[in-house]
Amino acid sequence: MNVDFPLILTIAVLVTGFIALCDILFFAKKRPAKRKPNFLIEYSRSLFPVLFIVLVIRSFIVQPFRVPTGSLEPTVMPGDFIAVNQFAYGLRLPVLNTKIIPIGEPKRGDIVVFRWPVDPRIDFVKRVVGLPGDHVVYRDKVLYINEKEATQTLVGQNVDVEPTGNISVQEYEEDLNGVKHDIFINPNGGEMQDVDVIVPAGHYFMMGDNRDSSADSREWGFVPEENLIGKGFFIWMSWNSENHKVQWKRIGTVI
Repeated sequence: MNVDFPLILTIAVLVTGFIALCDILFFAKKRPAKRKPNFLIEYSRSLFPVLFIVLVIRSFIVQPFRVPTGSLEPTVMPGDFIAVNQFAYGLRLPVLNTKIIPIGEPKRGDIVVFRWPVDPRIDFVKRVVGLPGDHVVYRDKVLYINEKEATQTLVGQNVDVEPTGNISVQEYEEDLNGVKHDIFINPNGGEMQDVDVIVPAGHYFMMGDNRDSSADSREWGFVPEENLIGKGFFIWMSWNSENHKVQWKRIGTVI
């Protein structure tokens, strides 16, 4: 079950705000000084400013996002909580997601949270690989952008931790047209299908850093600009659900 938290929060702000405003305009002056307002009015007047501040911060400034899968390993791990810059790609109205103030556009290499095109109720996080108009080729587990190879330098052996069991992988540093980051490659299987596409206007091609364990644009296509939520920029909390421990070393990591 997917809970539409922005919608619930917006409704809560509107309802408590309406009740508080009605009390201020029509009832507060008529109420005896020693008489307390009923619980609905009292709670509405107390909660409205708190809920309003949360709505503003979450909708226009920053919001937390928990990463549930390993599709961005080794950059972002399952259980990481990342802070998402809400205004990096423009200010949008909550719920309606309509851009009201254009500020910036995604850059190649950004880690972006967006609404999944297949089911916009679900939020995904991936890395921007292809910008509008780019020619993106993924062949033999090597990425090419506009005929330029994203060179890979071997870092060493690593382990991709999956629910079905650990998988031995090779870790590479990939140079994505100047943006250097580490990726996982499974030399013995994984994603074998080649990709050769042109990114249409107003869309983006997204990929996970865990190249052989990521459902991304290679599988379900491009991400429309209106589906963008914000740019992930650092890990503010990390929780290992298997060991039930905080992963202190990951907190504060810039991504």
